[in-house]
Amino acid sequence: MLKVEGVSKVFRRRGAETVVLDGIDLSIGRGEFLCLLGASGCGKTTLLNILAGFEPVSSGSITLDHRPLRTDGRDGVMLFQDAGSALFPWLTVEENVRFGLSRKGLRGGERDALGTKYLSMVGLQHDRTKFPAELSGGMQQRLQIARALAVEPAILLMDEPFAALDALTRRRMQVELLQIWQSTGTTIVFVTHDIAESITLADRIAVMTVGPRSHIKEIVTVGLRRPRSLADPEFGTCFSRIERSLADVGAPGAGVRP
Repeated sequence: MLKVEGVSKVFRRRGAETVVLDGIDLSIGRGEFLCLLGASGCGKTTLLNILAGFEPVSSGSITLDHRPLRTDGRDGVMLFQDAGSALFPWLTVEENVRFGLSRKGLRGGERDALGTKYLSMVGLQHDRTKFPAELSGGMQQRLQIARALAVEPAILLMDEPFAALDALTRRRMQVELLQIWQSTGTTIVFVTHDIAESITLADRIAVMTVGPRSHIKEIVTVGLRRPRSLADPEFGTCFSRIERSLADVGAPGAGVRP
């Protein structure tokens, strides 16, 4: 469905050039959950920003279903690590979700029905009149997910959305995200530097080399049945394989060994 071919990104500042991404090739199937994994500074977020339309490519192409990827938010919607900053603090929970639907041109009953559907999906139907500041960190992330899903994008782009949460909330959000993904069939591209998180969530993991001139070193297919457990010996085997792959490209160990 989504095809990234030969994508490079060069930043030019004060006459100097930095090649952040160098020849990224990646194919992502419809409904797939793919994690971009690598050390901080390897270009994961830059690639996600390109897919979201926030950054232009320096060379290469990106297509969705054999046509150019639209960069106006109609194909991909981004979720950020800091949900509190991404949400509109002056709007209620319900109004935050309705905002994107209004921008999409929906009005009245159809907009209200979709808003109710996705608030119920993330368990915030009883908090619709609250403001973001009245929600916990996990609830704010659930609201951000509901707002993104409500416009029914082809691709959900997630930039380390659980990194700021405590361990227990993070694990709960991972479980809830998988349930939402399985019920909607939305394609997800998820950025993380945590090996265990990537194995827990992904169908496939794209391991990126250390920047500059970062590229995809290896794509690992996670064949474990869901739900996945850190205690599963196969989980540990997969973890060790990815850890070795990161070590080969000079990346420090990420996450916590199961």
